[in-house]
Parts: sequence; C-alpha cells; structure tokens
Amino acid sequence: MRFNLHRSFFLSAVLFLGATVVSCSEKKAETTQTEVISESTAETKSDQKIILFFGNSLTAAYGIDPEDGFAGLTQQRIDSLGLDYKVINGGLSGETTAGGLSRLDWFLEEKPEVFILELGGNDGLRGIKLTETKSNLLKIIDKVRSKFPETKIILAGMQIPPNMGQEYASEFTAMYPAVAEEKNVTLIPFLLENVGGIPELNLPDGIHPTEEGHQIVFETIWPYIEREID
Repeated sequence: MRFNLHRSFFLSAVLFLGATVVSCSEKKAETTQTEVISESTAETKSDQKIILFFGNSLTAAYGIDPEDGFAGLTQQRIDSLGLDYKVINGGLSGETTAGGLSRLDWFLEEKPEVFILELGGNDGLRGIKLTETKSNLLKIIDKVRSKFPETKIILAGMQIPPNMGQEYASEFTAMYPAVAEEKNVTLIPFLLENVGGIPELNLPDGIHPTEEGHQIVFETIWPYIEREID
C-alpha cells in the first residue's frame, strides 16, 4: 500500500504535530507503562514463553484500550488457541530508536521467545539521519541476540509521508528490508498495510489506528508470529 498524494500532504502536517504532542506526554506514559509491564511480568508463569512487542505509540495502542491494540489482540488469539504464551507490551509513546536502545535492557530480564521490533517511525518524522536510525535498529537486534541467541526476531517495516522529501522517505522505507537481510530476521514489509493514510481507520490525529485499524494490523502481523510459535 502506498500513501496517495492527497493523504501525504494531510499526514505530513498531522504526523509532525502528533509526534510533538506525543513526545510531551512521554514521561507520564513511561511511568504508566512501567507499572503495567511490571504487573504483566509478575503475573507471567515461570513456564510461560514470552512474546515481547517493543515499539512506540502504535504498539502501545495510543488512544484506545490496549486490549484492543494489535498486541492485546495477539494475546487474545494466543489464549483462544490454548497456547502457553504471555504477551508483554513494551510500547512507549514518542519512542525513537535511540530511546528504545537505551531502555531495552530492562525488558531483557527474562528471555522473550519472540521479539517484535516496531521502532523508527518517530525517527523518520523528526528527520533523524537514517544512518543513525539504522545503526540503532541493528544494535537493538544485536543486544537481543547477544543475551538470548535463540530468540526469534520480527522487524516491523514502516513508511512515512514525504514531508522530509521523497528521497528521504524512499530510503526510509528501504532501510527495513536492508536491516532484515543484514541480520537475517523476519520482516513484516509494512506494519500499517491497508491502514496507514485511510482516515476512517485512524483516530482524528491521523496517526494512530482505531480499534478497527488495529484489527487489520493484527491480521497483517499474525501470520508472521504464528510461524514463530509452537
């Protein structure tokens, strides 16, 4: 799916504004997240395998009930299949790849069986150098593998509208397949396939999916997760 020209101009404005607003609430979101993740970890049975979603506000299901976000829907599918997995939502609104790298150790106290990496969108919206973003993604993958070599890693690809220029946007999109190939990890080509740029599937901010949008995202990512679990 590609952003059409009309939606690109619309999203260029709202995405920049949204990134700024979300970042201002980051400290509060992090506190809340810490409490939620601590409770989730405490409730994890010793023999349960962990699926860790590690990302930004998309993973955190900004603006809706987290249970209706794609991470929450993954837990519901897992439970319906009777599989012994615990989904941990490591999403933080406003997160960049640099921020993710700095807080990753906290999430690696227990081994994740599957690690879904969903970061980079905020880097792109802020015009961060792609060499820096790519380096951080590679380092996150390396850090997970150095501690847990058997963890299965899934990288969620992302696209951005051309508000930083068409060349930057194209190189940003191409960065994810390059990282996946270099590190031999599974790639979801575009996390927001059939959702990004479609107003009725996103909240009024034009950035974050609605419950219906998250359902579509879940259907996009589930086949990749399903292949990695017993």
